[in-house]
Amino acid sequence: MAELTWQPGDGSSEDRLSLADWRRRMAALYVEVRAMAASDPAIALAHWRAVRERLYREHPQSPVPVTERTAFQARHFDHDPRLRFTVVVEAAPPLTPGASALELPDSGAETLAFRRVGTVRMPFPDRERRLSVFWMAGYAGGLFIPFRDTTNGSSTYGAGRYLVDSAKSADLGVDPASGALILDFNFAYQPSCAFDPRFACPLSPPENRLDRPVEAGERLA
Repeated sequence: MAELTWQPGDGSSEDRLSLADWRRRMAALYVEVRAMAASDPAIALAHWRAVRERLYREHPQSPVPVTERTAFQARHFDHDPRLRFTVVVEAAPPLTPGASALELPDSGAETLAFRRVGTVRMPFPDRERRLSVFWMAGYAGGLFIPFRDTTNGSSTYGAGRYLVDSAKSADLGVDPASGALILDFNFAYQPSCAFDPRFACPLSPPENRLDRPVEAGERLA
């Protein structure tokens, strides 16, 4: 819910102030989560789930259609502590002169420009996989890590989920000792377009498609 999305509004000052409040609340939530997770990731996860569900039901900027909000209940896989990783970003080669930014696929008609920052090695229990780490070239900038896995289209959104979207504060931070990224699939979430097609969301490219189920984080069924 803190992802890079476009949401049509009426352009009124009330609408803009409501959106600002939504973003403010998301930023505050992730500040709380990072602090809690330093000592107890399970408690941090429970807090994240509870606050998100309440905001999805009650906030006017919720991606859930208005007619479905009152009865909305978030669904999640069971917490799996094995899917929380601290990983070093291996830098991507510098862009060659004249090279353009990468355009990730989008659920709408537009595309958003990104640059590949590097890759991370994800030490899953069965074997290691890699994910690319992106930086949004426009907007406010920010790290972006989308992914797809074999749960897509059944228990999760068909076009994938998000791990990090720091432009919208969805970021678990870094390890204070090493500076490595903290990536926790238990905090993976659906983009807003999973709830309502009027949103347009950047999607995971082929290089971030995992050949295994990731049964952690937010689910739809």
